[in-house]
Amino acid sequence: MDRKLSVGDTLSEVFSTYGAHAGVLLPVAFWLFLIVAIVDGLVGSNLGLLPLVIVVSTIVGTLYQGMVVGLVRDVQDGRRDSSVSELFGYAAPVLLPLVGAGLLSGIGIGIGMVLLIVPGLILLTIWAVIAPAIVIERASIFEAFGRSRQLVRGNGWPVFGVIIVAFLISLIGGVIFTSIAAGISDGPIVRIVFSALASTITAPIGALVAGILYYRLLGMEGGPGPVVGDEPSTSPSPPPSAPPAP
Repeated sequence: MDRKLSVGDTLSEVFSTYGAHAGVLLPVAFWLFLIVAIVDGLVGSNLGLLPLVIVVSTIVGTLYQGMVVGLVRDVQDGRRDSSVSELFGYAAPVLLPLVGAGLLSGIGIGIGMVLLIVPGLILLTIWAVIAPAIVIERASIFEAFGRSRQLVRGNGWPVFGVIIVAFLISLIGGVIFTSIAAGISDGPIVRIVFSALASTITAPIGALVAGILYYRLLGMEGGPGPVVGDEPSTSPSPPPSAPPAP
């Protein structure tokens, strides 16, 4: 069995899942990232309020990622449809750990990027599946960091490849929407709307990458399935041994 992650197969699953569930992924993304776009628009060029935009963006992005990870879990379990309310329900029980981990990882990766970029890229890779560890395994904040590193170990380059390709695709999508907005009007309302639309289209990609990477890495780990909350194990018990012959 090939124990290495396939970048192409992972991205193919990301976009097939995106297409199958766009009807629920996109509306949730729009309303969440509209908040970020409004805050960003109100702050404008005020550098003193830039940290507020970063915090709001991190919180919203992490929350959305947790929702999408829950959808990926249902797809992996054989459920094909999720409602908007169910998407919120996936992240609600672990909202605080998700937000806490999102802020901590954002700070760590940001500092790493300042330090010659490479440390930030390393952290971005080894922390790629923090949100799934929290949503699916109910790991605590600090347990999730260790669990993500454990799962990524041995597949760092393929995981990095998936993240970079997904980022470039999202970047191109964002540039297209920004260019359209600039061509229509320079007004703040247009910028806010098109910023929200750009995030609506691109945010599901990164969130799906986290969830699908998690399940692919978990399969390569070869251990028992994740424990979700306090649900008892459903693994069948081994049959009793046959009685000794007389």
